[in-house]
Amino acid sequence: MKAQALRNNSMGSFMVSKKTLEINPEHPITVELRKKADKDPNDKTVKDLIWLLYETSLLTSGFTLEEPSSFASRIHRMVKLGLSITDEGADQTLDEEVPGLEEDTTGTGGEMEQVD
Repeated sequence: MKAQALRNNSMGSFMVSKKTLEINPEHPITVELRKKADKDPNDKTVKDLIWLLYETSLLTSGFTLEEPSSFASRIHRMVKLGLSITDEGADQTLDEEVPGLEEDTTGTGGEMEQVD
């Protein structure tokens, strides 16, 4: 569509795939994440894990990530956590603010992937 000579700018909206995330509420990962999020809503590890689940589902579905560097930072933090590596000085370079876990009440499904 991008290469068409007589392309209209509004044509990109027809080619954007709508994202639908289906969550199994009975899956052990979902159950455990829900327990941990209910216990401490500000737990950064839980937020990282939830964002990683979302971003990996985007990747496996063929979508692209808007911020791959934040995805990589989350992966690094989770690997360090799994390996019990605690180096406070080096961790500051990879640490950025993790977005909050908010429900989307607009019914639009959140931010849609943009077509250039």
